[in-house]
Amino acid sequence: MGRVTTTDRRAVLRATAGLAFTTGCAASGAVAHPVHSSAPAQPPPAPGPRHLPGLPTQLTHGPRTHPRVALTFHGNGDPATARALLREAEQGGARITVLAVGTWLDEHPEIARRILDGGHDLGNHTLHHLGVNDMSEAEARAEIEGCAQRLRRLTGSIGSWFRPSRAARASPLVERLARRAGYPNVLSYDVDSLDFTSPGAPAVSRKVLGEIRNGSVVSLHFGYADTVAALPAVLEELDRRGLAAVTTTELFS
Repeated sequence: MGRVTTTDRRAVLRATAGLAFTTGCAASGAVAHPVHSSAPAQPPPAPGPRHLPGLPTQLTHGPRTHPRVALTFHGNGDPATARALLREAEQGGARITVLAVGTWLDEHPEIARRILDGGHDLGNHTLHHLGVNDMSEAEARAEIEGCAQRLRRLTGSIGSWFRPSRAARASPLVERLARRAGYPNVLSYDVDSLDFTSPGAPAVSRKVLGEIRNGSVVSLHFGYADTVAALPAVLEELDRRGLAAVTTTELFS
């Protein structure tokens, strides 16, 4: 999608800052003085986690009474595939949730702002994407807090959500560590696309569309061509059914 992002605007402002001068009359010997432009405004901090009174700590789905669903993506893999998926989502009128791996953000720091500029949610999927439920307390804390630190450095917040790596649900220890790190809830899901098995785009579409319903939270992944290819058909069918693909924050609002 041909959008001018906040990053593009900042680059243009930096390139042109300080080039404007007020020029006096040459005949009178006036000296030109630079016009000091103010520094370009920084983007506001990204939204952080919200408290959701009355809901369980581990969230598998949103309200079944509203025709809304959340497509959530594990943020890892080739950034070109990620950008292609973001374009497909935006062209289809969808807003998604990305749970990013910390080392992926280290390698591709620009992707965090790209996700937020598209109106999507961004959250924490641990630092190294290892089996966090099987770790010691110290190791699991480092995984959760390490990714939170990357998100804060890049976006000004620890992200909207936390999802454990290599598990649909967090162990009691990981749940407790996530709360301590600032995440009141753990984001799970009720529909697993199985796209990470590379079954082909039609199979991904059938799996998602066969199980999705009001309030569903769907687990998908960046980094897989099948997922990018399946998304337009999924969004078209959701639209036909009257189901809006919204961010997880919107789903629970």
